[in-house]
Amino acid sequence: MAWTFLIVAGLFEICWAIGLKYTDGFSKFWPTAGTLMAMAASFGFLAQALKSIPVGTGYAVWTGIGAAGTAVLGIVLFAESVSIVKVFSLLCIVLGIIGLKGSA
Repeated sequence: MAWTFLIVAGLFEICWAIGLKYTDGFSKFWPTAGTLMAMAASFGFLAQALKSIPVGTGYAVWTGIGAAGTAVLGIVLFAESVSIVKVFSLLCIVLGIIGLKGSA
């Protein structure tokens, strides 16, 4: 169950990172409220996951899911640039997450 909590925490991290773009510097109420709720959920699920998963592994997986997911959504939603180097780097993050899961 801890790994499920960690994955959900990572997904909420993606939500709040993308949500920051929509808050317009925290000047828009509803996007700000949603972003803050996603932050709280992300930290809450991470805290639950870290009851059973080592903190180094959990934190690395959480940030990896958030970083890779946010980068992919940045490309999809905001037409951010994509290159071979970017795709390769994202694959390295994903492989690192898989490696950490396998080693825990």
